Amino acid sequence: MPAQIASRFFYGWLLVAIAFVTMAVGVNARTAFSLLFPPILDDLGGDRGATAGIFSFGFLVSAAVTPWVGRLMDRRGPRLVVEIGVVAMAAGLMLASLGHAQWQLYMTLGALVGGGVNCLAYTAQSMFLTNWFVRRRGLALSIAFSGVGVGSVTLLPWLQSLIEGHGWRAACVALGLLVLVLLAPPNLLLRRRPEDLGLEPDGGGSGRPATGAGSNVVDPDWAGVNWTLSRALHTARFWWIALGYFCGLFVWYAVQVHQTKYLIDVGFSPKSAAWALGLVSLVAVPGQIALGHLSDRIGREWVWTIGNGGFALCCLALILLRNYPTTGLFYMMVVVQGTLGYGLISVMGAVPAEIFEGRHFGAIFGTAITAAILGGAMGPWLVGSLHDQFGSYAPGFWISIGLNLVSAAAIWLAGPRKVRVVAGRMNKETANCT
Repeated sequence: MPAQIASRFFYGWLLVAIAFVTMAVGVNARTAFSLLFPPILDDLGGDRGATAGIFSFGFLVSAAVTPWVGRLMDRRGPRLVVEIGVVAMAAGLMLASLGHAQWQLYMTLGALVGGGVNCLAYTAQSMFLTNWFVRRRGLALSIAFSGVGVGSVTLLPWLQSLIEGHGWRAACVALGLLVLVLLAPPNLLLRRRPEDLGLEPDGGGSGRPATGAGSNVVDPDWAGVNWTLSRALHTARFWWIALGYFCGLFVWYAVQVHQTKYLIDVGFSPKSAAWALGLVSLVAVPGQIALGHLSDRIGREWVWTIGNGGFALCCLALILLRNYPTTGLFYMMVVVQGTLGYGLISVMGAVPAEIFEGRHFGAIFGTAITAAILGGAMGPWLVGSLHDQFGSYAPGFWISIGLNLVSAAAIWLAGPRKVRVVAGRMNKETANCT
């Protein structure tokens, strides 16, 4: 990019815009399983646990490929990784339309869609966008990931209409084509780091902060280590992050997969249940951006705690909806889940980046996020299985509330603030270290 253009416009913000679109389409193509779940259950039969297991199996496949995604990202950059994800997701969705047995949907909606989304969504975007921003890392990631909300309020109602008018198979084909057409071309513009274009993080002239006065580093001994995956695996901080991510994503996807069917069970119409799924992500847009920006001011741990608090309140509201299916409680569930709970994503990439920043970050983050994926896989399956056993979602939702508390505590114990502080606290904290 010519110097005069770079001086006027930071290329990193173009990457944020591309990520916004990619998240809007790609993540919602996976979220769409919540809408596909009821008609697939009616069409193919089986119990809820086994059918929800399609989604969970996708997470297991995603967990298996995530370390590979991190290593490939470190070696080849984001373009190849994301385009692989686009092709896999599009193929999985379109091939699912041909499925007439549960195992076929495990391979398509599960393996191809679940594995593919990992190459283009939260995991992949966090691996390289964190290179482009330091002072505004939380804000940049939250803007990129807020695309999920905009996509949900447009794509999910449209998809529900397709399901009602033409069936779930036609909806899968249409969604697969959309993924391919909208995402393949713009992601050819991706670059791994600003230095590849002769630029510096945040579009500034000072590069990444070094240790010492004015730096965001408060533990120079830790920050000075050349962190490899092997070294990271031998630290308690890595495993606290893994635990926090496992518990947080367990709850997230347990709610997301079962929410639509649960709301129908307690008396809401299928259209209202579908709109709830979209509205959660819509209200998450301002929430994510605000919480991402707030994390740059007060710290990642606080925002992670707020996000877990949002999901805990959401689960409590869902429990109460069984006996009090009121409109007010319905919207309370939507708002706390979206505006607060989805704030988890705005700091998911930033937390390990503060602790293990370096040229091997992709492999480290890819391995850490495996724990999140395993949580996302276990949540829908366990909550569905508990429903099959007890005839109620309440046990699963109470377990989820407890896991939210564990998740919040784990990230405080990981302590990213003790290695690098956010911009809003940099002057105060680094002054104590000089």
